[in-house]
Amino acid sequence: GFAMGVFLNAQKSITLTVFGNCFMTHTYRIAVLGGGSFGTTLCNLVADNGHHAMLWLRNAERAEEINREHRNSYYLPDYVLNNNVHATTSIEEAIVGADMIFVAVPSGSCREVSVELAKYIRSDTMVISTTKGIEHQNFKLMSEVLTEALPENPLGVLSGPNLAKEIAAKHLTGTVVASSNTALIEKVQNALHSSYFRVYGSRDVYGVELSGALKNIYAIISGLGAAMHLGDNTRAMLMTRSLAEMSRFAVSMGANPMTFLGLAGVGDLIVTCSSSLSRNYQVGFAIGSGKTLQQATEELGQVAEGVNTLKLVKLKADDNDVYMPLASGLYEILFNNVSVEDTVSQLMLGEQSEDVEFLLANE
Repeated sequence: GFAMGVFLNAQKSITLTVFGNCFMTHTYRIAVLGGGSFGTTLCNLVADNGHHAMLWLRNAERAEEINREHRNSYYLPDYVLNNNVHATTSIEEAIVGADMIFVAVPSGSCREVSVELAKYIRSDTMVISTTKGIEHQNFKLMSEVLTEALPENPLGVLSGPNLAKEIAAKHLTGTVVASSNTALIEKVQNALHSSYFRVYGSRDVYGVELSGALKNIYAIISGLGAAMHLGDNTRAMLMTRSLAEMSRFAVSMGANPMTFLGLAGVGDLIVTCSSSLSRNYQVGFAIGSGKTLQQATEELGQVAEGVNTLKLVKLKADDNDVYMPLASGLYEILFNNVSVEDTVSQLMLGEQSEDVEFLLANE
């Protein structure tokens, strides 16, 4: 056994002293905006860690179900939520007194929500985006959208190989929090760390966030390949060249290519390209099975982020003269009715570039 002394201040903090190791963890008031699978799972993790947890969502019936039955049957039907997850349809109620706010709404709703958030938020409240998408009008990432509405608030992003249902099932998971604000990184690590959830830090906000958006494109390609029963050699080539393509594009936008070797880059790419739980993978699989994009979207019940991201990235890559054969090939399949077979043939006849483009200088 080991000795443990516990001091509890219900208003502010819990101090734990363990034999040979002393550390302090604060209880925070945390709001999660977005009642989808990831938002609900994140709020449940927060409640499991002993923090005050508020979940904002638009659907009143779903909010009532969460408060009454401790379930979100639409997104997480197989999981019972912590009794201390409290749901509301009022942003003002959700964020009152909040120390940190996690934004987990779809990319198309981020600006609207950020404007509403600005009406009630304190200037010292930390805001962390978890949305992996790009705004249509101007190729802005979600942290940039939030910064415009909340210029005084400390901002960060959370991204990684984080399938919501696996976190809800308490499978061992790692993620990355990126920010220029050291205190934000430390407090998010403190708030979210648990026996099954580990949080790593990064300074490359743009790279971490952009990698989370870009990998959705390649998850569609991976799902398409799975439906066509491509071999392991092919899937390995596609995934590796996807990583090269993602980092090539990101560097053209100012990101650090080394970020793509971490959890937010290759880690998220692997899980999204390998798991049938990924919505983008599901869209690709449906298309590879002979369905149209419209049919695939109707089956899923919503447009996968990767479809919208593909349009924006293809346009930006063309403007910046960035070589992205996989993204361009997928664009032709989805939007110009080019057959998969013809696209694959063109890819195999295309330019054979360097295997690894971003090597350290070595005399």
